[in-house]
Order: sequence, then C-alpha cells, then structure tokens
Amino acid sequence: MSNTNSNDERVLSQALPGEAALPSDINRRAFLMRNAVIGAAAVMTGTTWTPEARARQAAKEAAAKSPLNCSTMSPDLDVVKKSKAPVMTILEEFYKVGPGPSSSHTIGPMRITYDFYQRCTKLPADQLAQATGLKVHLFGSLSATGKGHGTERASLAGLIGKEPATVDPLFLDEMKEKPDQSYPLKLGEKTFNLSLADIIYDSPKGDFPHPNTMTCKLMGGDKPVYELEYYSPGGGFYEWKGYTPPKKGQPKYPYATMKELRQHAEKNNLSIAEVIMANEIAVSGKTEEQINAFLDKIAAAMLATVKAGLAVKEGVLPGPIKLHSKAATVWERAQDDKYEADRAVALLSACALAASEENARGHLVITAPTGGSAGVMPAIVYALVETKRKLPQEKIRQGLLGGAAIGYLCKHNATLSGAEGGCQSEIGVASAMSAAFIASALDAPPVATENAAESALEHHLGMTCDPVAGYVQVPCIERCAFGAVKAWTAYMIATNEIASRHRVDLDTTIKTLADTGKDMSAKYKETSEAGLAANLVLC
Repeated sequence: MSNTNSNDERVLSQALPGEAALPSDINRRAFLMRNAVIGAAAVMTGTTWTPEARARQAAKEAAAKSPLNCSTMSPDLDVVKKSKAPVMTILEEFYKVGPGPSSSHTIGPMRITYDFYQRCTKLPADQLAQATGLKVHLFGSLSATGKGHGTERASLAGLIGKEPATVDPLFLDEMKEKPDQSYPLKLGEKTFNLSLADIIYDSPKGDFPHPNTMTCKLMGGDKPVYELEYYSPGGGFYEWKGYTPPKKGQPKYPYATMKELRQHAEKNNLSIAEVIMANEIAVSGKTEEQINAFLDKIAAAMLATVKAGLAVKEGVLPGPIKLHSKAATVWERAQDDKYEADRAVALLSACALAASEENARGHLVITAPTGGSAGVMPAIVYALVETKRKLPQEKIRQGLLGGAAIGYLCKHNATLSGAEGGCQSEIGVASAMSAAFIASALDAPPVATENAAESALEHHLGMTCDPVAGYVQVPCIERCAFGAVKAWTAYMIATNEIASRHRVDLDTTIKTLADTGKDMSAKYKETSEAGLAANLVLC
C-alpha cells in the first residue's frame, strides 16, 4: 500500500507535457482529478480548455475557498470613493513635514491624535466633567509594527497637543528614553496625566476597514464618554468613520488618469507642472505666489534633511538592529572616485541615505510620498541644486509640481501605503515621482515625463515591505538610495529613447501596482512576518 502511495506521489510530482505551472497553493492531486473531469466533459461537448485556462480556474476556485489573509479596504473610506472622481488632492495635503520614521505609522497617527485632542477641547462642559482619562487603541499593521515605528510616542505626543510639523524631535527621543514619564493634559476644568501606557497595541489581525485602523477614546471610568475610529491610509493622510471631505474648488483641468492629464497638457500647450499649478489654484483657492512660497518651504526642508544626515559622521541608529549610519562615509569616500560617473552615483546615493537615516532617527522629514521613502526625492533636489547644475528655484518648483502629479495619480488609483500595497507603493511611487521631478525641472515634454515616471515605477513592481524588527532601517534606508538612482536612470532612458515607441503607459503600470498590492500576501505588507524580517537573525 505504501508503495502504491509512493508511486502516486511520484506521478503527481511530475509535470505533464504542455502543463501550465500551478500556483503554490493549488493541490496537485485535486488539479489532476479536475483535469480528468474537464477532459471527459470536453469529449462530450466538443469544447477544450488550454492548460493555462485550467490552472487559472484552479487558482480561482482555491481563492474562493480560502479565507482572506488580510483586511480588505472598506468601500466607505473616502480614499476608496475618490478613485471614481477627478483628482482633488492639493500640495499641502501631499507634501507634509513631520517626524519619521513612517508617514502611516508615525505622522498619520500623530495627526490623528492631535485631531482628537482638538475635538476634545471643544466638547460640552458636562461631557468633559465625566472624563477620567484618554486611551488610544492600535489595530492591524499599526499594532504589528508600531513599536518599531514609535507609533505609541507619536500618538501620545499628538494626544497632549503636539503638532507633527512643529514638534521637537528631541521631545520624542525623550519619551523613548523615559517610557514611564507622565505628561499633563488640561481639558476643561480637569487635568489628566497621560503616559505611553495609555497607547494600547491591540489586535494586529482582524476585519478592519483599513490595515491601519485606530480608535481614540475619552474615558469616563471604564466606558468611553466620546470616541472616534480613525484610519491612516499612507502618506500622512488620515480620515475617520463617517468622514466627509472638505469643500474644495473644481479643478480647471479635471483628470483621473495620466492619459487625461497629458491630453490637457498637450491640447493647451502646457507642461505637466503648469497643469498642476492651474488646478492647485482652482482647487485650493490660493494664489500662485502662496503656492510657490509653500513649494520653496518644502524644497528647503528637503535640502535640510540631507544636510542634517550628512553632518552625522558616525553613529548607531535607534533600535535592536544596531545599524551604523553610513551616509557621511559614502559621501566622503565618493569624493576620491576616479571617474566622474562613479562619483555622481555614489554622491546621489549618499544624499538619499542621509535623508533616510534622518527618518530612521525619528527626525523631521517630508512625505514624498511617505516617511519610509523620504530619502528619494530630497536626494534628487540636492543633486540638482547643490551641484554644478545649481537649478534656480523656479525649476525646483516645476519639479515638485511634476512629481506631485505622479504621486496624486498613484494615491488616486492605487495606494501610497506599505501596509496596503507593499514597498512598491512607497519606494516605487517615490522613484516615479522623482523621475517626473527631474523631467519637469529640466523641461522635458509631457510624454517624456510620463515615460520617465512609468519606467521608475515599473521596475519596483512587486517589491514587498518587510522591515526587519519593525524598524524603518533594513531594507528601507538603502532602498531610498536605489530609488533615487533608478529615478535618474528612468529619466535618462526616457529622454534618450524615441518617446512614441515607449511600450507601457503609466496608467497601466499604476493599475498593475494596485492589482499587485491586492494579490500580495499580508505577510509582506508592513507586518514584519516574512522576507528579511523573518530570515535576518539579530545578535
């Protein structure tokens, strides 16, 4: 009997002639039995199925029988609804300054608890009179990897009235060094003492509206007097249960795809940056001068993060990995490279490492589009401003506008969240934005700008998010350097090829980004349950 079973397994393990490769989660015995049934049906009906079609059907049936391995996005979320309308995102929502190391796990939660704090200050006196304290519960990916991102510190800081864009990073460092310290918070006639114990790492797995879900509660004894459920969908954006987006103006050139955006540009003889500026004025209600002032502030902040990172000559980054910073070393050694091309690649990489190491330290960074990818675009800005090129401020503004256009489209039609789409949604989008930044700043035509962004994004598809020990360090820091170099490579290819022959359009690649994120195992979406996070042994 055992010999028969052994023979069966040997036969089942051998590929049949012309047989399509099976997905790893398909039972081979069941597949062959199904084939026999399909074959019999084919003889009776005269209809045949190709091996590929049989494999697809098997995968479809297996998926139908298997439970979901991660939270699905609730259709009630505004970030989901927006994909059916024109892009309405504006620059001040997109480029945000805040403490690292993660836009979705640090900046987002801090903005959320700061919002809840402000709401509590406006509650009626009789409601505040019942209050005895505040609690925050973290779910999903926030619970799984929040400790490595300092989510509890960011959440507590926002709860006691600290704003992400202006918080002193040293204050957050102090919270880490003194985990038992209490912080007073006055609400109405009462003063509460809050500590990190009030930030609770709740269930990492469950059926949540978004992988990054959290609840904030004003407690009255054991029961909440007032509570609200929030979501952090990436890039520092946030919304809450029952969220209604603020009223905005209508875009002058409405678009939901790159094809539509490019049509506006080409029809009106405009650059991508000029279309975005026109829409920004129309949607935000701000003047061009106000928008330019904001762009200048963001560019200066990006340069500052690179310079701050390069100024750290030696040091070990926070956390159990004991990773040594190396941006300054790479920068200094690159100065001696014999060949200028080698030197350029090394210096660009050093700039990306510098800004990303600042993010890992929990210092202030700029979401472009996220904290985990915060080294990519600042490296490009530094390379264009602080080198022989010395591009004027006007060109840097063009770059920021062109880069934002790509980020808007990825947010609109896919995701910027590593917890939802893997690292392709962070480093991949940052690289695509940066490729468009270079193209826009150097006056490339719209088609070349699209092609550059597409190439950069395409070659990050499928990249997983597996932060070792939950810290945004390995592989995140070096990925920023590779993202910056890929952005420059994508720009060089796009401006040296025959643009009309570029085979893949950006909309197709963004759709692929979204599809790949949905298909990706939850283990590879910022949970630290697989990949390098599972295989790298920390001593």
